[in-house]
Amino acid sequence: MARENDERTPRELETRSTEERKKTWAPPTVLPEPRHQDGFSYRWIRTAAFGQADNTNVSAKFREGWEPVKAKDHPEMQLLTDPNSRFPDNVEVGGLLLCRTATENMQMRSEYYDQKAQQQVNSVDQNYMRENDPRMPLLRPDKKTRVDFGRS
Repeated sequence: MARENDERTPRELETRSTEERKKTWAPPTVLPEPRHQDGFSYRWIRTAAFGQADNTNVSAKFREGWEPVKAKDHPEMQLLTDPNSRFPDNVEVGGLLLCRTATENMQMRSEYYDQKAQQQVNSVDQNYMRENDPRMPLLRPDKKTRVDFGRS
């Protein structure tokens, strides 16, 4: 039952702007995020450390399939390039070079390292099961644990 002197705002006219959380300030990141393009993954590659060029790291990453990003492809980052860069046409900030590779390469890399990790786990398990000493029986080879409270 509505009162005649009801001064409430109709629900349709209410906005959530007064209920929004207050925005907080955060310092900018040291390395800006590039505008992503479909089919590519991005990464910053170290080109120098402590003022010394790191050619070994750069060439290893290039052999892995990373390629430098051209500054003209990312105009939002052109102001950030180092003036004394060894890669003048690319995006380099503080000894780090922006590179990209196909997303498929990153998926294959992840699968490779997942397989390597699983091989290591299997190796540890096989070595553990091989060392069956009757003085130290293997009680839980199924890798499941349980916690009981109050039992002695």
